[in-house]
Amino acid sequence: MTVLDTRALNRATLAWQLLLDHAALPVRDAVAHLCGLQAQEPQEPFVGIWSRLRAFDPAALSDLLVRRGVVRTHLMRRTIHLLTAEDALAWRARHDAMLRQRVLGTYRRELDGVDLDELAAAGRALLADGEPRTMGELARALAHRWPGTPPRALGEMLVAALVPTVQLPPRGLWRTKAGARLVPLSSWLGREIDPPAPEGAAGGDPVGQALVRRYLAAFGPASVADLRAWCGLAGLPAAVAAVREELVAFRDERGRELLDLPGAPRPDPGTPAPVRFLPAFDNALLGYHDRGRIVDDAHRGLSVAGERVVLVDGRVGATWTVEPGTVAPTAAPTAALTVAVTPLRRLSPDERDGVAEQGRALAAFLSEGESRRVRIASPG
Repeated sequence: MTVLDTRALNRATLAWQLLLDHAALPVRDAVAHLCGLQAQEPQEPFVGIWSRLRAFDPAALSDLLVRRGVVRTHLMRRTIHLLTAEDALAWRARHDAMLRQRVLGTYRRELDGVDLDELAAAGRALLADGEPRTMGELARALAHRWPGTPPRALGEMLVAALVPTVQLPPRGLWRTKAGARLVPLSSWLGREIDPPAPEGAAGGDPVGQALVRRYLAAFGPASVADLRAWCGLAGLPAAVAAVREELVAFRDERGRELLDLPGAPRPDPGTPAPVRFLPAFDNALLGYHDRGRIVDDAHRGLSVAGERVVLVDGRVGATWTVEPGTVAPTAAPTAALTVAVTPLRRLSPDERDGVAEQGRALAAFLSEGESRRVRIASPG
């Protein structure tokens, strides 16, 4: 079995993740290809897509949210994801049990004695009028039914697990701050979510099998543990087994099996990798159990701490933030914003130039052309 060393694995990952070359894809197709983008920080997906597409106009993503082509909803790992409407409807039921267990993992004691089916029915009845509500408003409206239960626990269980909901625009629109107002996913999209396959159905678990194929098409080559880490679902071994004959297998340097689609890109390990600025909680880091393909063990915690990172030669080589500023009292705060980069290692002159060039492009994107300021600190 072919062994893929870390650099070969890195370049394959960058290619699948659209980080080796800017892709000429419509925004919706990019969101679908990536199996959604983690989006609990509403503005971060814009940077994630900008880093992957040619000539990305953020208004195109905002328009998709308004026109209901993409939605913001709880799904993989019980985190808010930006997904196409079709994927949200197709995948939601397959995640129900995981979402419930993850909320219970946080609030099991607080929800002791609460009949979850009763809570779900009460929540659906409350949301049936189509009126958007915040999670807090939903929880307070139901709190009298369970007077000894913290409203936060009721609200989290209701909107993250029991009733599929969507966060409405203007939440998640470009350069817009807005709270999360919720309505049922099915009412927003005008269609019921796809039901799970019945037990023992012919074809087994078609949704799980589709998830395996789609995951590998965005994250391969990857292990079954990587797949589980991405979606949070423990019950996919049967789906992997069902599609295994369609796949090709490799080993990494530690001997672990990696699966991929047969026509997947596997670039030469010597392929140059351009500098890429990634947002907080980007797919390229959180989509794997073993993140060593893209980040050193010493910096692994950055991916779960919400740090924004810079890929240098395909690996995490720096972090970045935005420093707002103004050039005059009447100027917009974005006019003098600075992209501030903190290297995690010493950069070569060429690497530093590449980071500066891409940082200036990011500053222009974030400020809509008003700033190209970038500051690179000395490595710690």
